[in-house]
Amino acid sequence: MRLAVIPARGGSKRIPGKNIIPFCGRPMIAYALDAVERSGLFDKIHVSTDSEEIRDVVTKLGSEVDFMRDPTLADDFTGLVPVLRWVVDVYRKRGQVYTQVCCMMPNAPLVRSNDVVEAFDIFDRFSGQHPLLVYARYPAPIEWAFRRDANGMMTAVFPDSLLIRSQDLQPAYYECGPFSFWDVEHLQEDNPLTGKVLSYIMPSERAVDIDTTEDLAYAERLFRLMTAV
Repeated sequence: MRLAVIPARGGSKRIPGKNIIPFCGRPMIAYALDAVERSGLFDKIHVSTDSEEIRDVVTKLGSEVDFMRDPTLADDFTGLVPVLRWVVDVYRKRGQVYTQVCCMMPNAPLVRSNDVVEAFDIFDRFSGQHPLLVYARYPAPIEWAFRRDANGMMTAVFPDSLLIRSQDLQPAYYECGPFSFWDVEHLQEDNPLTGKVLSYIMPSERAVDIDTTEDLAYAERLFRLMTAV
């Protein structure tokens, strides 16, 4: 059985209430719920939150919060894997055993249900043996990177690569984090990402991490362009 978990704690610092802030007319978390629901992949969708306000918004959207998150797992320092592990364990104690988990971030409104389906197809092709994360391609070669010091002086990170043409360099990717797939066995490991990790490549224009008000404004503009008819 497959479980989708949307981790949505209430303690966002840079954008207060980020997980339910209005985004193009709907609460931010509504888009994450849409993506996993419309994928048709999951036997259960659970929003993991410590916030009664978020729980009430999720309920009004027609979804469920079966239980509130343990407060000890809702601080600024707890990673996602311990939260997923705990959610799976709570369901197991209730007699609901899940073997595969999707973690969908609540602040990823540009993710589409077909992204989730296509990523799962990759995950399933390998029988869930490896975790799957979402990546986007760097817009420029990382070999052309510079570091800037306190005086504004720039130093090449890879000076020997500056004269190499971009077409002669290998593409590089970064983990953009809107969602991931896990076998429950992965979640029992202290660091489940030390081995092989599968990838789903998100188009760079939709790989927007919303952490600031500027990110939010940019994502809304992009969303309106994407949905304009």
